Amino acid sequence: MSATGPRPLRADARRNRERLLEVAVRAFSHDGPDVTLDAIAKAAGVGIGTLYRHFPTREALIEEAYRSELNKLCDVVPDLLATMPPDEATRAWMDRFVDYMTTKRGMADALRVVIASGGNPYEQSRGRLIEAITTLLGAGAAAGTVRSDVEPVDVIVSMGGVSLAAGEPEQRDQARRLLDLLMDGLRYRATAAP
Repeated sequence: MSATGPRPLRADARRNRERLLEVAVRAFSHDGPDVTLDAIAKAAGVGIGTLYRHFPTREALIEEAYRSELNKLCDVVPDLLATMPPDEATRAWMDRFVDYMTTKRGMADALRVVIASGGNPYEQSRGRLIEAITTLLGAGAAAGTVRSDVEPVDVIVSMGGVSLAAGEPEQRDQARRLLDLLMDGLRYRATAAP
């Protein structure tokens, strides 16, 4: 480690780390916290030593896998706003939010292991999510396509409720319809003068 912080990872090490996180999310979501780290390393195409170089403990891997999903969700906001109108970007982000919440529920048992060991994987979640939706709503309000009187926290809570309807694959259509209703309520509509 240098005086300015950790050295950036080489490209191959960065790819290995990203692949390990991707496989870990899938494994912890589907198989729970008892999946072996050897199985994760093998599925990622790396040796167990590589896994431990990046994640010295099971808890570190679980926590970073969860945070990676949070970061993917929140970090995509500028790209969405750069490629589509703000109201459409907000609606697209809502679908990603439901995917994130479904993954988080799948990882619940594994995340409890982190909490039991004294970690707090959710430490940054609320702030990051509110920041992301605030950016989207602000862009929509500035463009005149989204109401400006909406509390970002209310939108996050509403989407959390909708995500409960998406627990099973056959319920995804219902979740999409509910998100469409939520988005319809967020859209700005000029009222006609009496």
